[in-house]
Amino acid sequence: MNANIGRLLRAALVPVLAGAVAIGGLSAWTASGAAGRPPSVTVEDARVLLPFGTDDTAAFVKVRNNGDADDELIGVEVPTAGSAMLSRTVVKDGAGSMRMVPSAPVPAGGTLDMSPHAFDIMITSPPRLAPGDRLPLTLRFRESGTVKVEAVTVRPGNRG
Repeated sequence: MNANIGRLLRAALVPVLAGAVAIGGLSAWTASGAAGRPPSVTVEDARVLLPFGTDDTAAFVKVRNNGDADDELIGVEVPTAGSAMLSRTVVKDGAGSMRMVPSAPVPAGGTLDMSPHAFDIMITSPPRLAPGDRLPLTLRFRESGTVKVEAVTVRPGNRG
């Protein structure tokens, strides 16, 4: 019976040692920084165009991803407006049109720089705004969660 126990212990030792070596290697890899950083977004330069009367309007933000993994902007809310949607300007045969999109990519180590010529946030039924007013936006990211910012109201053609 002692011989059987010895064989069982030797048989169990191999996977235990292999697991310990693997965990040690992964720990060293992570501690060295080689495992990378998860997505980490910051939002800046938030602007909303001054609407004409009760017209819908657009907002633009710059999103920086300081992580080593891609992220995605998957939604926007404007609590004081009717609704907000992500859109993108598409040019075909020299004519531009707006298309609603479900998300916008935020590449690892890169930016998503919204503009009238690319991605933007369409806002329906915005509140009454004047130049310099602030409009709260809540941006939802697939990996980084929720980020709240205030967009400054600017006249069309004015970067703020």
